[in-house]
Amino acid sequence: MAARSVVLQTLTQNPVLRSSLFRHAPVGAMSVSLRRFNATPSHKEQCAAAESDILRQQRKLRPVSPHLQIYQPQLTWYMSGAHRITGAALGGAFYLGALGYLAAPALGYTIDTAAIVSVVASAPVAAKVLAKTTLAFPFVLHSLNGVRHLLWDYTKFIDIKDVYKTGYAVLGGTVVGSLYLASL
Repeated sequence: MAARSVVLQTLTQNPVLRSSLFRHAPVGAMSVSLRRFNATPSHKEQCAAAESDILRQQRKLRPVSPHLQIYQPQLTWYMSGAHRITGAALGGAFYLGALGYLAAPALGYTIDTAAIVSVVASAPVAAKVLAKTTLAFPFVLHSLNGVRHLLWDYTKFIDIKDVYKTGYAVLGGTVVGSLYLASL
């Protein structure tokens, strides 16, 4: 059956071979039916303005990411998303802080070491611990998960059981590291 389909495909793609093989064959001997595939002419295609309103409304109701709704949540994609989000948040915070430090003199604010120390010293202890934890958690998570990714680059711990073990180790290390940095 596979050989017949290869022969048919070859015959339909090569008109010279097709005409030379079947030129002198009797009419009853040609039991092979050849199909011709013509491309749709471009003048029959619909333009964007010709779409119906119903079709546009149906497209608006389609889910954006159906994979988030049909798959069971797993540690691997939670950790991947957290790594991306913490990286973007840390990078954004760094750039905003640097731009604020550069723009402060132009706006009439004084940002120097003495000003920062006085603001932090006047804050309540709970606010200091909350601020340090808020800064430490994404930093530690992103750092430990980055080490995890580096280990994967060296083809270490890439078995699915090891991926989950390192994921839980990163989560545990993040909690311990964040609490340690917040307690300083």
